[in-house]
Amino acid sequence: MKLSLPSLLFLACLSCNSDRNEMLYPGSLVFPVQPTQGVKEAMAARVVPHPRQLEWQQLEMTAFLHFSVNTFTGREWGTGDESPAVFNPTALDADQWVRVLKEAGMKMVIITAKHHDGFCLWPTKTTAHSVASSPWKEGKGDVLRELKDACDKHGMKFGVYLSPWDRNAKSFGDSPAYNSFYMEQITELLTWYGRVDEVWFDGANGEGPGGRRQEYDWQAYYDLIRKLQPDAVTAVMGEDVRWVGTESGYGRETEWSVTALAPGGTPESVAINESLGIDAMSQDLGSSELLQKAGSVYWYPAEVDVSIRPGWFWHASEDSLVKDVEKLIDIYFSSVGRNAVLLLNVPPDNRGLIHENDIKSLLGMKGWLDDLFETDLLKGSRPYGQGASNATDGDNSTSWSPEGTGIASFVPAIVATFDVAMLQEDISRGQRVEKFVIEARSGNEWDTIATGTTIGHKRLLRFPPVNADEIRLSITSSRARPHISTFALFLSPANTSID
Repeated sequence: MKLSLPSLLFLACLSCNSDRNEMLYPGSLVFPVQPTQGVKEAMAARVVPHPRQLEWQQLEMTAFLHFSVNTFTGREWGTGDESPAVFNPTALDADQWVRVLKEAGMKMVIITAKHHDGFCLWPTKTTAHSVASSPWKEGKGDVLRELKDACDKHGMKFGVYLSPWDRNAKSFGDSPAYNSFYMEQITELLTWYGRVDEVWFDGANGEGPGGRRQEYDWQAYYDLIRKLQPDAVTAVMGEDVRWVGTESGYGRETEWSVTALAPGGTPESVAINESLGIDAMSQDLGSSELLQKAGSVYWYPAEVDVSIRPGWFWHASEDSLVKDVEKLIDIYFSSVGRNAVLLLNVPPDNRGLIHENDIKSLLGMKGWLDDLFETDLLKGSRPYGQGASNATDGDNSTSWSPEGTGIASFVPAIVATFDVAMLQEDISRGQRVEKFVIEARSGNEWDTIATGTTIGHKRLLRFPPVNADEIRLSITSSRARPHISTFALFLSPANTSID
């Protein structure tokens, strides 16, 4: 365990000699001045998510719906001067969207209520550049209402993307006027449709009319959201969820949810991050080396956004370029399996439907994952030996919270062949593990089959098939006593090879 004597004494003070009553820090903490060696790591290990962040992390897979005038013009970024007359889906069916996405394993749908072109998918009172001026349903339609009703019907969570950059708004670049305009739009979205679970905005900021530069009032936006929808998470320029730093679908091998990266876009956060020389794309956001430079840390987990197609909006020319099942599974292992939430974009077409090719890939991915996770080959196995105390065998998995040496062996009920391992920490008590090793024994020989760094909410590892009599898990470095909520082993479905 990576804890010095001063650190252990500090932890004993924090917890009053009881791990059950240890002090936890919801959301963030400020480090003491000139702490002794190991104290920063020990304190960071006790930063925990707010309830809304914990609920969000447990969703694991969510869906993005990019849908706007771009769907009909073939563009990715609209110019803002598109006529609302181009928006006219002939068969829009939000219920189909939600049914397909739920069947594919998604737990929430986020829609582009307004993209950079400024066209609003709801009949806003703030501008005429909306569905109210379109021929769709003779100007009486409301895409957000139809989607929210479908989400409520099927038990799906609902989120909105509202681009801060608006290429249609004449007030953009007149900062006070546009901020007031933008907050009116936030208010409509967060008061007209009931519960909203995620508010998503990027930091795009182009020039306004005459080259004017808009200064977003991020703090005012956050305060308004907290007032109107206190349980909604804000991403990725928000305070609850961060962008993983790439749109490839691949998170970091070492992904800390407790980061030195200050959340959001306020001047204070920008100054902190500039002083540390980090941003959302930095490879290191939470190492011990970075903690030594930081004055504070934050629970700021990663969201991996990627499109099922080359573009974010539907284009007929990309119908043959939808990511196949193998690619989507690889993305799943590299996002959900690396302590992040996957936000997979599935853009409706110009009919207003999710295309058949997208559906085929989505359901193929879900079927493969269902087959994979159907049987936990370690279920019912309790660890034994050195460091194996405090093990519990729950209904669905084996959990373990070692004291002292973090090594335990597990014997499956039968000799098992497996090629996937799942590890999870109880993140309601923080993220703590820095390094681990998984070994397998067949006969008298122990072989290392997988190693890793961070775990967090979920870590998935793949390796060539292993046939073993016994499996050994070692936590070789941890910032505090680890709480492993799941250790499970699985065998990939037959006749499927995912490298």
